[in-house]
Amino acid sequence: MTGFSIRSAVAADRQAICELLPRLAAFEIPARRQPEDLWRGDKVALLAWLDGSAPDGAAHVAINGRNKIIGVVFVQLRKELLSGEPSAHLEVLAVAEDAEGQGIASALIATAEEAARDRHAKTMTLHVFAGNRRARGLYEKHGYDGELIRYIKDLG
Repeated sequence: MTGFSIRSAVAADRQAICELLPRLAAFEIPARRQPEDLWRGDKVALLAWLDGSAPDGAAHVAINGRNKIIGVVFVQLRKELLSGEPSAHLEVLAVAEDAEGQGIASALIATAEEAARDRHAKTMTLHVFAGNRRARGLYEKHGYDGELIRYIKDLG
């Protein structure tokens, strides 16, 4: 890694992490969604972990040379949906816009995978919007396979 380092997140990182969460909506989101819909639940889970009330997670931040947080990843341990085996779910992966293209997302994914393995997870899952081609490409580059497709219909 050049120009940045990764460390475990701490409570003092709260504001900087929250400022990165809107990056989760940095693509053409579906018309029925509001940008906040994409990170509201993640923020609650991440803050619970930072407060110590949700121990089944792990959060890491990427720091630049000026000690500024420029990326965050957050995973939670959960049983795998179909097999019930120990698994982890990648809840958040966000990188500051001005820090894109430096390998930060890839390094954060590797860190999250290592943290999940250390906690005996056999797999890592994640959700990504079909229209978020950039994120899908990143995950596929790192060996993630699309497995389920979620459909939604407006009933109003």
